[in-house]
Amino acid sequence: MTFSLAGRCARTGMLGAAVTTSSIAVGARCQHAAAGVGAALTQHTTDPRLGPLAFDLLRRGYDVENTIAALVAATPRGDWRQLALIDAAGRTASHTGASCKPHLSESHGCDCVAIGNILSNADVAAAMTRAFETDPQAPLAARLVAALKAGEAAGGEGKPLLSAGLVVAHRQSFPYVDLRVDSDPDPIARLAALWRDYEPLADLYLTRAIDPDTAIAAAAR
Repeated sequence: MTFSLAGRCARTGMLGAAVTTSSIAVGARCQHAAAGVGAALTQHTTDPRLGPLAFDLLRRGYDVENTIAALVAATPRGDWRQLALIDAAGRTASHTGASCKPHLSESHGCDCVAIGNILSNADVAAAMTRAFETDPQAPLAARLVAALKAGEAAGGEGKPLLSAGLVVAHRQSFPYVDLRVDSDPDPIARLAALWRDYEPLADLYLTRAIDPDTAIAAAAR
């Protein structure tokens, strides 16, 4: 009952993920991104510990395939987990355990990987990767939201969606974007609206963190 995509912007090096589901607080549990390292998704019976563990393994020099294998081995009942990972070079890997419930979906595209479970059909993930690939010059956050919209248009899941999340990492230890929607009748549309509101402010908030003098001077003009 969850579909998601992890992606990379080859132009900026940004890494991020977007996810939606019919349960609450999906953005707090399933999506992870680390600047210069990768983006990860952990869903179905979610183990949030696996995102940070994936980044630790990538930093140690594991490739994406070996990282996914290690995550499956590290989590109790890996057969219940659905995972996806992209590294800073755009390489991808995924895992769908034997106990995950259909319809199941996985798709690997250029600088992206999409996964889903308990869906209306198995074509949802492929629709997401196609949407993500459509405009490589667009901001990564916009491409991630577009992928969620495409997944919903392709059938999504059987139950009404309730929550959605978007995270993007870029250069700093904290997220460049971290937006979440909970208990909303149209969470993808709400997430898209939040991104439209946040986009003009994203660089300002970054500057406030790393160079407050410049931020204050800019606000005074």
